[in-house]
Amino acid sequence: MAQRDQTQHETAAPPALGIGMVGYAFMGAAHSQGWRTAGHVFGLPLRPVLAAVCGRDRTAVEAAADRHGWAAAETDWRALIARDDVQLVDICTPGDSHAEIAVAALEAGKHVLCEKPLANTVAEAEAMAAAAGRAAARGRSAFVGFNYRRVPALAHARRLVAEGRLGALRHVRAVYLQDWLTDPASPLTWRLDKDRAGSGALGDLGAHVVDLAQYLAGEPLTEVSALTETFVRERPRPAGPSGGLRGGAAAGGTGPVTVDDAAVFTGRLASGALASFEVTRMAAGRKNALRLEINGERGSLAFDLERLNELSFHDHTELAATAGFRRVLVTEPEHPYLEAWWPPGHTLGYEHTFVHQARDVVCAIAGGGGAPVPSFADGLQVQRVLAAVEESAAKNSALVPVTL
Repeated sequence: MAQRDQTQHETAAPPALGIGMVGYAFMGAAHSQGWRTAGHVFGLPLRPVLAAVCGRDRTAVEAAADRHGWAAAETDWRALIARDDVQLVDICTPGDSHAEIAVAALEAGKHVLCEKPLANTVAEAEAMAAAAGRAAARGRSAFVGFNYRRVPALAHARRLVAEGRLGALRHVRAVYLQDWLTDPASPLTWRLDKDRAGSGALGDLGAHVVDLAQYLAGEPLTEVSALTETFVRERPRPAGPSGGLRGGAAAGGTGPVTVDDAAVFTGRLASGALASFEVTRMAAGRKNALRLEINGERGSLAFDLERLNELSFHDHTELAATAGFRRVLVTEPEHPYLEAWWPPGHTLGYEHTFVHQARDVVCAIAGGGGAPVPSFADGLQVQRVLAAVEESAAKNSALVPVTL
């Protein structure tokens, strides 16, 4: 009986979707968690299989494969793309390699998930979006990894805006604050090299809040005015034969920081609503503080990542005597993603955003989730906003239109 039940279970298992991941550090670990968990929580039409992970250091990538449950390890991303057991390529590398890997994977007939920001330049992002368009005609999907869209409270906020609960929007304000670069002795890393990272806090943190602002509002930014600053312009080179950077520079001494430490910018949405943004990696005491607020003619919404299971909602149509912000605990089965998790009141965390991302990607590929969301076109739009911010800052806060 047990053998027959097992055979029936195996027969009923959904088809496999082989995942090949390039990169295995912070984001690689988070994505691994998502792929490994999604099929155990949600009833998926395809079964994610961790086929292979890729990195240049053989010893390190094999250790990562063992730790996170990948069946094989590769040291060349081209070999990973060529594998027959890989149907989706997940890109978790620095931005300077996104375009080359993504375009090659799409042209090889693979689906692609690429971490944000989509690329380092608008030209690269345009090439990636064009490749995604060609691949879509062949039934292949391309996604950009804005994982904060998958926070249930933020997905619920989008529903409320789309339902008209806030009425016409007036303001969107967003801040994303970290402090890991506050110490001038913090070493130079690839994230501080414009050739590899594209930009600093702007691309690292600003990409998230720009995407969230446009996602929640349901409309794009059309113009921006910005200031950026690099507070520490030289940092110690880390240990290692090349100082942890490309180009063969020797360890020791200091090297130039070629990206921004912080950016502050205002913008206008297509409807005329105003938006403001502040992003920095120099806010002492703020580890990962992402906060958003949206004000409309009929109400307001506010969110704080440090309380990510909660949404603050104010209904301005209520009587003034009882109206005010109220705390909505987003753990009910009616809330986005929560039907598969724990009983109401049992909260989720940061890692669950990657589980939800994996679910949405799998469902879209299988045909039950519609077009890729967020798509490479969405990533390109964010890249155009980031480029406009840099242009405005270079022109001393001049108003710069965003190419749509």
